Amino acid sequence: MTFYYNWEVQLMEAIQSILGTAGVYIMSFFTTLGEEAVMIGVMAFLYWCYDKEMAKFIGINMVTGLVLNPMIKNVFLRRRPYFDNPGIKCLKPVNSKYDIYDIAAQGFSFPSGHSMNSGIMYGSFPAYKGREGKNFKILLAIGIGIPFLVGISRFSLGVHYPTDVLVGWTVGFAVIMIIPRLERALKSRYKMMFIIWLISLIGIFYCRTNDYFTGLGIMTGLFAAIWFEERYVDFKNTKDPVKCALRLIFGLAFYFGLNTLLKLPFSSDFLSSGTMASFMVRTVRYTIVTFVILGVYPLCFDRIKLGRKPGEK
Repeated sequence: MTFYYNWEVQLMEAIQSILGTAGVYIMSFFTTLGEEAVMIGVMAFLYWCYDKEMAKFIGINMVTGLVLNPMIKNVFLRRRPYFDNPGIKCLKPVNSKYDIYDIAAQGFSFPSGHSMNSGIMYGSFPAYKGREGKNFKILLAIGIGIPFLVGISRFSLGVHYPTDVLVGWTVGFAVIMIIPRLERALKSRYKMMFIIWLISLIGIFYCRTNDYFTGLGIMTGLFAAIWFEERYVDFKNTKDPVKCALRLIFGLAFYFGLNTLLKLPFSSDFLSSGTMASFMVRTVRYTIVTFVILGVYPLCFDRIKLGRKPGEK
């Protein structure tokens, strides 16, 4: 589907005409702040080392956005700007492994996933700490500044219209406000997660892009891992730099290794086929990987505490 305002195309063409090599490099750096690898690294540090409760708060918000974004995209089916405007160049594709015109791999345009997810992640920092929290003003500047830079980079690089970015920011910040209030209204994190998960399943009936099924798998794995960790693990965070480094190194290696291992039984053609079977395999793979690294892997940190009820110390 093609819909856009003329001013969007004119603005994007004007920006790209003056970017130059240095500008593309800078915008690519900004957009990286909203990409999967950076967010995984930040969330891994928060969860395994710094403050797992803060990580859970941000993580629940994040996976809601990861699923909600493609659910919206697969309703509007807005094609990326370079599909329909020859004057706009795709300077940094969403997935460089596939053709830039492969919708299943590159995803739809509206709203911007990078803008939405960066808004949720970095905006969750001040939301978690609250106005009276330590360094609130600094966290607020991060929560606004980084999503702003990420969003600007997305239409400068030609992969989103400005309105994609505006709606991405809006929905992202709405998620931050709504999810915690839903949890308080239900008086149960588990009920809240279950309701979000049930609503997210609706996308199975109409979403046909990789990002939705990836997000659904990460959501399922995270929610299961939170329950498992609180009931059976209850690991402690650490300020010891050596322990923190080891947790991060082994954990991230485990993440990428397990993800690669689970792909081995399937051919690359099948995994990229865009069939429902390949989508289901993707969801199951991400469910397993997320659950193992967030729920099971922390068993290596402390002794196992079987039979403990949620919330018990």
